[in-house]
Amino acid sequence: MNGPQVESAERWLASKVNGPRTPSSRSGQHRPKAAQQPSSPSPEGDENFARRGAAEKPVDSTGSPERFFQRGNETLYEAYNQLHSLAQEFDKPFDAPAILVVGQQTDGKSALVEALMGFQFNHVGGGTKTRRPISINMKYNAACTEPRCFLITDDAGNGERELTLYELQDHIEAENRRLEQEAEQFWAKEIVVKIEYKYCPNLTIIDTPGLISAPNKSRAVTPLQASARAVEKLVKSKMENKDYIILCLEDSSDWSNASTRNLVLEVDPDMRRTVIVSTKLDTRIPQFSRGEDIERFLRPPARLLDSNILGSSPFFTSVPSGRVGNARDAVFRSDDHFRSAVWEREDNDVAELEKILNRSLDNVERQRVGVSQLRRFLEKLLRRRYLENVPSIVPVLEREYRSAQEKLLHTQEELSDLDSDKLKERGRAFYSQFVTKLPLLIRGTMAAPVDRFGETLADEHIRGGAFVGADGRPLPASAELDNAEMRLMGGAQWTRALQEFRQVVGTVSCPSVNREEIVNACGVDEVHDGINYTRTACVIAVAKAKEAFEPFLHQLGYRLGHVMRRLLQIAMYMMRKDGQFLNGHELFLKRVGSAYYNFVEESMRNVLGKTMEDLESTTEFVSWSLHSQGSAGLQHVLSTLSCAPPTAATDQAETAARGGRQLVSGNSSQGHLSALVENTLWSRKLATVTEDIVQALVCQIFVGIRDHIIASAELKMNCFFLMPVIHKFPMRLREELEQAFDEDIDSVFDVAVVRHALESRKSSLEKELQQVEHIQEKFNTIHHHLTSPSVQAQRVRDQADGVVHKRSPLAPVPGQNKGSPAITV
Repeated sequence: MNGPQVESAERWLASKVNGPRTPSSRSGQHRPKAAQQPSSPSPEGDENFARRGAAEKPVDSTGSPERFFQRGNETLYEAYNQLHSLAQEFDKPFDAPAILVVGQQTDGKSALVEALMGFQFNHVGGGTKTRRPISINMKYNAACTEPRCFLITDDAGNGERELTLYELQDHIEAENRRLEQEAEQFWAKEIVVKIEYKYCPNLTIIDTPGLISAPNKSRAVTPLQASARAVEKLVKSKMENKDYIILCLEDSSDWSNASTRNLVLEVDPDMRRTVIVSTKLDTRIPQFSRGEDIERFLRPPARLLDSNILGSSPFFTSVPSGRVGNARDAVFRSDDHFRSAVWEREDNDVAELEKILNRSLDNVERQRVGVSQLRRFLEKLLRRRYLENVPSIVPVLEREYRSAQEKLLHTQEELSDLDSDKLKERGRAFYSQFVTKLPLLIRGTMAAPVDRFGETLADEHIRGGAFVGADGRPLPASAELDNAEMRLMGGAQWTRALQEFRQVVGTVSCPSVNREEIVNACGVDEVHDGINYTRTACVIAVAKAKEAFEPFLHQLGYRLGHVMRRLLQIAMYMMRKDGQFLNGHELFLKRVGSAYYNFVEESMRNVLGKTMEDLESTTEFVSWSLHSQGSAGLQHVLSTLSCAPPTAATDQAETAARGGRQLVSGNSSQGHLSALVENTLWSRKLATVTEDIVQALVCQIFVGIRDHIIASAELKMNCFFLMPVIHKFPMRLREELEQAFDEDIDSVFDVAVVRHALESRKSSLEKELQQVEHIQEKFNTIHHHLTSPSVQAQRVRDQADGVVHKRSPLAPVPGQNKGSPAITV
């Protein structure tokens, strides 16, 4: 949208959007009767208003200057208020622009913010007073003759708390004192305040902590330097928001001194969303003795200040020092007195500048001096951004209207379906569709997003538990495990969990067996005191196998239970995506979810019982045909051992002398065989060869049990856990719900609560529709006006007259009336 279109829209909107206004309208009620005369044209287009001197002070009986409230903006603000109310009440994508105030800690940021607002609320003074950004959401309200303040908190039940102005001041000062005592003295989280006031525009101003100048004279980081870096990091992070207009404050009479601008240039190198403000003008003026110096200060050359800044040139402001109150050291009696002082300071600055220049300020210069001129510029910027966004707001409103209308029709249908028979039909339709989603997820589908519902193996370990060894530490998965880094769900995740179980448990080696365990496992037989080392090996092997594998089976059951429990949430998402979800019937949905979780738990306990039976049977009775595959297997075990002929020497010498001859050999002597029989049948003094044989037998049995448990566990988990979810759960869910339908349908659907919720939703949607329709009509009318042939013709005439509208990517400000210099952004 071009400049003339917006200018024409501004004039038209002020007179048409809410109808004509009478002298008794709200905007004139706070003014004295002498001021309630037919108003002159809007101050933004009135050259006389910009050139008024100190002799003309349009101050009412209470001391409130007219420049702090422009009647021509009232109808525009009211239109914006309706859009803001819609956005806040129904969470719609509309918002006001934000002004981010940035400057050094002594540049007077907080004081300027207060002057722009028209009242004092913050802790202002020397040093670092602002330690958290303060976001002030201002809302014009003609009925609020005193500021109405709300503190926005994170409380879920009470997110907005109304405070008095003094309570708000105390809260901010207490927060600054608290942070001053902490190690991290600054916090990027904003203190959010909403203020309604008759002198406030619809605007959000964010006051940031002041930048700190800390000379770097030593290598060691001083506390002051640390604070300076913390503030700089905080402010830069705020400036990086592209929606913010940066109000860059400079407290200097030399434009080559760009302490704040240097930081702003790092974020906004073209300065196209930056407004430059030179503060404390009243202290700058006495520093100039010649008119040439003032000229250079008011109109800095391009080499010192980029002309791309918003407004093309800087603003100059002064804010009188002193606080409002009844205290002995208070300077101002009231906020009206404070506003009058700001206005008088502005006129004094103009008079002093004109005295040194020995001429009157021209229109462009006058529009850059004073808080009221800066505020007016920001208001124009705000107004321009809204009007330029009208073409995009119209389709958004239409989309919101259609969406609300569809939701209302759907809600009305749900209300009409709240009789018993229809509820049963909807319940049956829901569970019939729900039970089809579970097999689909197990077999594999792309109907649910993996970035939302998939889990990597690491995520699965955190939420479903990892396989833990005997030392209590998680056992790492093999690098060869497939898809460990992929986000899986459903059947793919089930398969990966079984594969990890197979790899982790398959690498569990047989624990070592010491001599004490062997001797204690020998014992005494019922009919003789000989020794059966085969039985000894079996006793040791089954005890160690049961101790090692039982925890893994429980861990596997819980892991697979986690995989199956996750299917409920994914299936519900698929139901919602396919338009098959029962909105508002939380009690019914909880019953379905509870039935599924109960079935999963029941199936998990059942399958764990079966796997434990396998482990029990395998460790209760050892079948050598299973573990050694007959005599060939036993010979394989014994062939791994070697020994020398037994002698009367020590076991250590005996071991050293075995040197390579097989324990079972056709060349063994009769003495060797006799010694072997003695050591393995009735001698309780363990020879090395006996210990080796027992260890080998224990390992052979342990490995056999391990391989059997792995295969058996996988088979039973698939047969008695996975398959029942597909084949048995649908029947179980139908039986439970049908029984509940017959017994008490209210216990399934909670009809009274659902009806109340639907009626509340219906009322809210009807209210939303009315507001959207009302605002939509206004913006459609505005849009129609902006695209009318008369506006287009005006644009052509302006171009023919040589009116140049310089536009920035962000938001230009309209030019002045024909014949006066144009203000451009």
